[in-house]
Amino acid sequence: SNPQTLQLNDDDEIIQMDRVRKIIADAMVNSKHTSPHVTSFIETDVTNVVTWRNANKNSYQKRDGEKLTFMPIFIRAVVKAIQDFPMINVSVDGDKIIKKKNINIGMATALPDGNLIVPVIKNADQLSLSGLAKAINDLAYRARNKKLTPADTQGATYTISNVGTFGNLMGTPIIPQPQVAILAVGAIVKKPAVIETEFGDVIAIRQKMFMSHSYDHRVVDGSLGGMFLKHVNDYLENWDLHTEI
Repeated sequence: SNPQTLQLNDDDEIIQMDRVRKIIADAMVNSKHTSPHVTSFIETDVTNVVTWRNANKNSYQKRDGEKLTFMPIFIRAVVKAIQDFPMINVSVDGDKIIKKKNINIGMATALPDGNLIVPVIKNADQLSLSGLAKAINDLAYRARNKKLTPADTQGATYTISNVGTFGNLMGTPIIPQPQVAILAVGAIVKKPAVIETEFGDVIAIRQKMFMSHSYDHRVVDGSLGGMFLKHVNDYLENWDLHTEI
């Protein structure tokens, strides 16, 4: 709204947006204007993932001097789902769909100044779990310390945002153009859950996490958007406890 119509009280403070915030604001409006957004949700049992990480994080830190977060696991699951559904890894150019050969995963990172930046893991499909962990930690460290190069934030073909970091259960993320989809992963919470066993249903304590997948309904229909999310879910739920890192 223009200043004439905005009612200001004497003690209201006027803050000029910085350059980055202006760019973010324009990008968000542009994305909503460009893409009809749809968001699908799924609640995932990540008990195996949590158990595996707890079993491996200390030895990994000792051996490689690196933190083992959940992000490499999430990215691994997303990469496999993209390989199952390559039409998620596309961009739109007028009435043409550009199918991307490379799988470059952006990870939305909040900066200390409150702004948002999205460093990119190039060719994430070609990295081992350990390679992903190292790339993620390096990019996150350089993002927080303002050491990213322009190339570090370019060329993403799919993006993941971890809203669980803020203790949020789920979100409806906005697609970073010219990508056509983005995944938000929520906080991991211990919950009583119904498990089907050969002796009937039982209630057990499980680690649960909501995921929300926003996609561009011009080119991604509900079936594709939904099946993709289900595959990410399945890769996480069936995480092998013997996975090597």
